[in-house]
Amino acid sequence: MNTVSSIKYELVAECPWSGARAAVLTTPHGRIETPVFMPVGTNAALRAMTFDDVERCGAEIVLSNAYHLYLRPGHELVKKAGGLHGFMNWQKPILTDSGGFQVFSLDSLRRITDDGVHFQDHKGGARHFIGPEKSMEIQNALGADIIMAFDDCVKNPATIDEARAAMDRTHRWLERCVESHSRAGDQALFGIVQGSIYEDLRAESVKQVTSFDLPGFAIGGVAVGEDRDTIERIVLFATPLLPREKPRYLMGVGTPWDIVFSVRAGIDMFDCVSPTRLARHGAAFTSFGRIAIKNADYREDFSPLDPDCDCFTCAKYSRAYLCHLIRAKEMSGATLISIHNVRFLIRQAQLCRQAIIEGRFKEYFLEFAANMGKELGT
Repeated sequence: MNTVSSIKYELVAECPWSGARAAVLTTPHGRIETPVFMPVGTNAALRAMTFDDVERCGAEIVLSNAYHLYLRPGHELVKKAGGLHGFMNWQKPILTDSGGFQVFSLDSLRRITDDGVHFQDHKGGARHFIGPEKSMEIQNALGADIIMAFDDCVKNPATIDEARAAMDRTHRWLERCVESHSRAGDQALFGIVQGSIYEDLRAESVKQVTSFDLPGFAIGGVAVGEDRDTIERIVLFATPLLPREKPRYLMGVGTPWDIVFSVRAGIDMFDCVSPTRLARHGAAFTSFGRIAIKNADYREDFSPLDPDCDCFTCAKYSRAYLCHLIRAKEMSGATLISIHNVRFLIRQAQLCRQAIIEGRFKEYFLEFAANMGKELGT
């Protein structure tokens, strides 16, 4: 099935050792250099950050969530404000998640049918229904450059029968999303590959999802209860099966190691709430692993969070000061560490891109792995 594409993907360089790619993705609201980390503004805002902060971190695209914005303030209100770009005053590209993962994470508050999902608002208790058509209605109103198909994301551990049922439902819903998507001329719809931890299901899902000539494709249902080795096995298996000439998006994954490992597999796009969520608890990414800044070790440490980081926080403030802010429960502590964590992941993707273009990604990957304490073959 052919669909209109509102985006353009241009491959710039590729690593012959691993298949890691550097590319340019052009959207109605600007170009994106990939690999790219997309900060998550679930409710049309990043926790503890302004969009000026986000832009200064080097973000080229941000993500918001259709489920949360449907509940509050409502997609029709956002549409009246000029869509998310006008509502948030963010004039760069935006991606919206369909809300599938959020709905399915409600557990006892939802009931899945072939039509869609009946659920209760996790805050107010009101009853709602979202199916593929409703998800497209919501995302068309929000107006993001890239929108996601409504899918059934099964949690792990899942039996092969449970994984197949969710996968088959995802495929049926994708067809309905394509048919009801009303803004294909300026919003790119990405399909989502499911199949849990089962390689044969993942291969089958890739075949079904890519039978739709969509502008891009995502791997979903990863990091939803699996161990690290299983996550990496599925990413390495599924990624090369996706079309080489279109963007590949790994959903909901975003630690420094996740990014570098998945770039190695050939992924272009990443998102995760972890940078700001961890920051609120005083956890910061560094080149040698995550640190808990409120620990006593940092009370008299006047060095930056990471000596190689170029973010505002590392240029201006010490670990000792940040330790004090977190211990004192000052909001500025969460803001400053969020700025660092978001910039750290954005820059991590940028450094991967630079290494790919310069033909030294293998060396970069192995050095990064060694710094992170990973034992890998070459």
